[in-house]
Amino acid sequence: MHKLVRRIVLALTTASLSTLASAQVSAKTPVAPATAATGVDWADVPTQTLSAGGVDFAYRELGKQHGGIPVVFLNHLAAVLDNWDPRVVDGIAARHHVILFDNRGVGASTGRPSNSMEQMAADAIAFIKAAGFNQVDLFGFSMGGMIAQEIVLKEPLMVRRMILAGTGPAGGEGISDVAGVANYDLLRGLFTGQDPKQYLFFTRSPNGIQAGKAFLARLSERSQNRDKEIAVGAYVAQLQALSAWGQKQPADLSVIQQPVLIINGDTDRMVPTPNSHDLARRLPNSTLVIYPDAGHGGVFQNHADFVPRALNFLAR
Repeated sequence: MHKLVRRIVLALTTASLSTLASAQVSAKTPVAPATAATGVDWADVPTQTLSAGGVDFAYRELGKQHGGIPVVFLNHLAAVLDNWDPRVVDGIAARHHVILFDNRGVGASTGRPSNSMEQMAADAIAFIKAAGFNQVDLFGFSMGGMIAQEIVLKEPLMVRRMILAGTGPAGGEGISDVAGVANYDLLRGLFTGQDPKQYLFFTRSPNGIQAGKAFLARLSERSQNRDKEIAVGAYVAQLQALSAWGQKQPADLSVIQQPVLIINGDTDRMVPTPNSHDLARRLPNSTLVIYPDAGHGGVFQNHADFVPRALNFLAR
């Protein structure tokens, strides 16, 4: 992340990215190891490649031995595979087949980065179909939750259930301002020597600061065969997608009949928390959970509560 910050700061000296887009931490969740039968977990699961629509998608999967409907994880802004919390991935993989992939042109996936949620959703659909799945559950965090909404609107029969964390609807409050918030905290992180996610994902309370440090430590647990960092061009394309999503006319979400679990912290600066309440009002079969003293990364800060909650939701 620090290398990305330095590259973005260099880019900011030549072009303004902001014009492109105007509870608590605990030990591992009390579930069985993610893949007790195979001895593989998120820290060492191999990265594979799947070709779909002219793109070679980098992906990882766990819990395949469980069979059933897989859970497809959808990435947040600037994320590659190694940005997922191992406690969340391993926790859900303890009982489900989970698949995580890099968006087109991001991390180790090939192709030109997409600059719209609609195209990212089309890419995800192509990946899911190429993987041979007729139906999946979706777990979308932040930008990934926006992609999930587009997927279910495009291919409603493909989606059984959705978990939407730290996200909001098209045209939602403050979404077109994500670039300004993200770039401000990228610079703040650079000047303070901290990872920007400490500011972007967590509150500045003592509890939030401790949670951020624990989360960042977990992200470092995979020491070998890590993913490539996102390139500046791909980051800019994602900011463009977020800007367009924030200015887009709201969709009719009442047509989405699938069960939806909506999760956020009560102090989300990136995708303001009122968006989660808005989603809950507009999705007819939804459940809303708001964690206190938590920000955008509430599901990571509260993984000990979130994982059992998600497993219960997916098992229904």
